[in-house]
Amino acid sequence: MTSLFSGIFDTSTSTVIAPGYFLLCLGVSFLIGLWLAGIYAYRSRHTQSFMLTLALLPAIVCMVIMMVNGNIGAAVGVAGAFSLVRFRSIAGSAKDIAMIFLAMAAGLIVGMGYLAYAILFALLVGAALFALVQTDFGSTRRSLYRNLRVTIPEDLDYTDLLGDIFKNYCRTSHLVSVKTSNMGSLFKLTYDIELKDPAREKEMLDAIRVRNGNLEITVSQQEVTNEQL
Repeated sequence: MTSLFSGIFDTSTSTVIAPGYFLLCLGVSFLIGLWLAGIYAYRSRHTQSFMLTLALLPAIVCMVIMMVNGNIGAAVGVAGAFSLVRFRSIAGSAKDIAMIFLAMAAGLIVGMGYLAYAILFALLVGAALFALVQTDFGSTRRSLYRNLRVTIPEDLDYTDLLGDIFKNYCRTSHLVSVKTSNMGSLFKLTYDIELKDPAREKEMLDAIRVRNGNLEITVSQQEVTNEQL
């Protein structure tokens, strides 16, 4: 029966993984993947495809490590080959990337045979992530950033049109782009701003409406990058 699970290139020095241990490692890695996916889904926007990937990734990595008999050098080579594959999807956030590496690390530990360490690792890191999300760690200023789009008639000079308004209501403001529309009769301005007080946002918009003749104004939440902090 064991010969069915031997590789055709195995030699007398090769180690054949018993089917029972193989299934045990895959089962543990899959449970760890489900645990990590559940922790990630808590208070996070996610897609079904990413959740499936996160749940299955530890088992896939575990399988690779077991097939190279725990040889880290060979495993790194396989991982390098995987890195050549370009996923045709929108780039994920830093949190998504961290979860991918976490799932890969857990699968690697299971594949090396350290099941207890893998379970402890997943539990501790998952609990830490849960606590950080629960306390909104690192999100104190996120609600202050906005993308502001303002439409003005062509007869207005946009270079410093809203400077005094931004000075009263914003900590920082940057003109990102200028676009013409309606056969050049309108300008559409895009700003990145940081509010002083989110409670006064409507007051700022009312002041802008007076300035631009009540034309279209759009405001949306801005994704914060490290350069802005």
